[in-house]
Amino acid sequence: MAAADESKPPQQLPDAQRTRDLELSDFLLRLCHDLRSPLRAIRAHAELLGKVSDASTGADSAQLLGFIISGAENIHLLADGLSAYSLALRIDPSSFQPAQMDVLLRLTLAKLRQELQACGAEVTYDPLPRVRGNPDRLSNLLENLVLNAVRHRGTAAPRVHIRADQREQEWVFAVRDNGTGIEAAQLQRIFKAFERLRGKELPGPGLGLAIAREVVERHRGRIWAESQPGSGSVFFFSLPAQ
Repeated sequence: MAAADESKPPQQLPDAQRTRDLELSDFLLRLCHDLRSPLRAIRAHAELLGKVSDASTGADSAQLLGFIISGAENIHLLADGLSAYSLALRIDPSSFQPAQMDVLLRLTLAKLRQELQACGAEVTYDPLPRVRGNPDRLSNLLENLVLNAVRHRGTAAPRVHIRADQREQEWVFAVRDNGTGIEAAQLQRIFKAFERLRGKELPGPGLGLAIAREVVERHRGRIWAESQPGSGSVFFFSLPAQ
């Protein structure tokens, strides 16, 4: 399989970089907060108009109201994605604690149960290790990788398997799927923010893998993918072994 570049784990962030990340995170959190209030108002009023309108308004008006509600929902998803990205930028090693990855995965799968059942997805996993990290952000990492595997499915029901192997001083996790696969030339792009290889065909703003990358790198790990079109993908990430 073709593989993306496996760079060495980054060292501790310099103070200047850490300050810039915190400033960007603060900006994104304020932006998301300020977006949500008018979005709620837009959606609520559009839904109210849809309820009180009568037959004289015609189908065109109902369709326009539907566009407004759909647009508000898309912006809401963007705000959620930016908020999660901002939290990944704020990860501080002082928040690290022992985290049992299979427990975090079970909690994640319970959270995603409705979406997984809707598409007939099956997620299996081997025993996973305990690592040291921020449990909330590691859960977000697992959630984004599982959702990525499920949403980029082919014609068959999604099948995802997660395992981990210890290699010297790190654990290497693998999230394997039976999805559509990725062209080798795209393997570097997929971890950039707002990259959507399938355009608007799938829901979400295209931040899931960018968030995953930020979480992994701030845990002094690395993330990459191997894939071939039509043969599924394997997303790897490493975390330091305790």
